Amino acid sequence: MKEGARLPAERELAQTLCISRAELRKAMFVLEVEGRVERIVGRGTFLAKRAAVAKKSTVNARINELAERTGPYEAMTARIAIEPELASLAAIHASSRQLRDIADLAAAMKTAETWSKYEKLDSDFHDMIARASGNSLLHEVHSVINQVRMVVVWRRLSTPQEMPSKDYHSFTEHDAIVHALEQRDSSAAKKAMRKHLKSTLDTIQADDED
Repeated sequence: MKEGARLPAERELAQTLCISRAELRKAMFVLEVEGRVERIVGRGTFLAKRAAVAKKSTVNARINELAERTGPYEAMTARIAIEPELASLAAIHASSRQLRDIADLAAAMKTAETWSKYEKLDSDFHDMIARASGNSLLHEVHSVINQVRMVVVWRRLSTPQEMPSKDYHSFTEHDAIVHALEQRDSSAAKKAMRKHLKSTLDTIQADDED
């Protein structure tokens, strides 16, 4: 396949490679982190161009280095420091298309077949909000934090094939964020995001104590 080419759909690609879809998702996550493929919400997954791969490899080395020195608590507190403000900005600057994409991602998480699929959708959800903030510098800062936290998450994901429970707290929290964004209520969006991240941090701390 040529650089920039779109990859086949997940089901088709898994059948072609004779592997499970779960195994394919893990492999695609690694390739994305390495910068060899690029996922674009609403469009699909594409082979990265060589120049982009070379540039990404340097960034990824730094990401992995940071991840080695970062625990779940640090990753979450970093997110709490920046994501509420990004949500506030997104409520003001997000386009109608971006709001639809954010809502679609929130809905898709509720039907995620596995935890690994949920985590990827969750990463896209928060990245889309950061992108919708309209502040490219803050989006780049968030991107680094998000990539580090995904590496940390995958290390902790002991049961990646299980499904999230139907009453998982993040579902209603995501809905609250989406509602605030759709209402263009920057204050409510900021509060909803902070509440969501704080709830996740509390869960992490509780798990560590068990």
